[in-house]
Amino acid sequence: MFKRILIAEDQETQNISLQKTLAEMGVEKPEYVYYCDDALTWIKNAVREERPYDLLITDLYFEEDHNRQKIAGGAELIKAAKEVQPDLKTLVFSGESKTAVIDMLFKEMNIDGYVRKARHDAQYLKLAISAIHNHKKYLSPDLKLARKENNSHDFTDLDIAIISQLVEGTPQKNIPYYLQENDIKPSGLSSIEKRLNLMKEVLGFTKNEQLIAYCKDMGII
Repeated sequence: MFKRILIAEDQETQNISLQKTLAEMGVEKPEYVYYCDDALTWIKNAVREERPYDLLITDLYFEEDHNRQKIAGGAELIKAAKEVQPDLKTLVFSGESKTAVIDMLFKEMNIDGYVRKARHDAQYLKLAISAIHNHKKYLSPDLKLARKENNSHDFTDLDIAIISQLVEGTPQKNIPYYLQENDIKPSGLSSIEKRLNLMKEVLGFTKNEQLIAYCKDMGII
């Protein structure tokens, strides 16, 4: 099991809960901080002292208070921490449930696990930590189910570009010019119409406005 774990969590009750869960797993004296700046400092010091952390557990969102921070949230912390210690294992423990946000963390931040703060989260945390210790990725079951139910369409870069242009008020007939300028293919008007029709059909919508609202709600755009 991991020997050195750092928790970055600004809610005291969540901190205590995390420490209790780790204690039940046999992790002795996990360290914790309430601010992202402090977390990064501790990670730097640990690397310098040749006693690096094995795992970082962090929330995504931290409330602002009188202590002004350079690092505002967990995603920024993970990015900065991996620049200092590229092999640092990372587990996000957050109330965020948007599929696009979570997918970004796995794809761009290369996190090792994600557990949503919800019912049974203590159980899922234990499973996540065990999986990560065995060099596996972990996503809590509730999020896997939500992804299956709510994101049955796999949005491509082309899809996102088309919808983003509609949000900005670009007429559909003019979107090909934007795609061509940004080397996004295929860029023909017929291809755009086919992608929009496919997305609406798969997700059960009849209007572009419904598709746009859905993408905003899911954090896709």
